[in-house]
Amino acid sequence: MIRFVIPFIAVLLFFLEPVFSLFSPIDIGGMRYTLVPRFVIVYLIFIAVYYSRQHAIIYGIALGLLYDMFHIDIIGLYAFLFPLICFIAVLIIRQVHRHLVTVMFLALLLIIVLELLSYFFASLVSLTSIGLDEFIAGRLVPTIIANSVFVGMFGLFFKNLIYKRGLERQGETL
Repeated sequence: MIRFVIPFIAVLLFFLEPVFSLFSPIDIGGMRYTLVPRFVIVYLIFIAVYYSRQHAIIYGIALGLLYDMFHIDIIGLYAFLFPLICFIAVLIIRQVHRHLVTVMFLALLLIIVLELLSYFFASLVSLTSIGLDEFIAGRLVPTIIANSVFVGMFGLFFKNLIYKRGLERQGETL
C-alpha cells in the first residue's frame, strides 16, 4: 500500500501548489511580493536523496510536463528543469552527509537555482520584463521564505515516509 503513497503525495502536492499561490501576491508597505510555492520540487529532491534517483527523475519528467501544460504553456521547460534539479541534488548529496538539515538547505538552494533558471529563460524569450533586482527582491526572497516554512514543516515527514518506502523496497528485493 505504501508503494502508491509516494506518487500520490507528488500528485497531491502538484494540485496543492496553485491553491497556495492564490495567497500571492502580497502587498506590504507599498511593495508587492510574489510567493511561488515549490512543493513538488522539494518533494522530488527528497525522493532523489532518500529513495531513488531514477524514480525522482521519472516523476520530475511527468510532473514537469504537467506543470508546463497547466501553468506556463511552454512544453519542456519544467520537464527539463525538474529532472535536472533532481540530478544535481543527487550529485551534491554524494559529497555531503544525508542529514535532514543538510537536505532541507539543499532543497532551498536548489529552489533558488530553479527560480533563477526559470527567470533567465523567461527573460530570454521575453515572457517577463522585470529586472533582476526586482525579481530577487519581489519574488525570489519571498519564495524562499515561504518554501522554507514548507520545508521546515514537512521535511521530517517526507524523509520518514520515503525512507520507510525505501526499507520496504529493500525487503521486497531480498
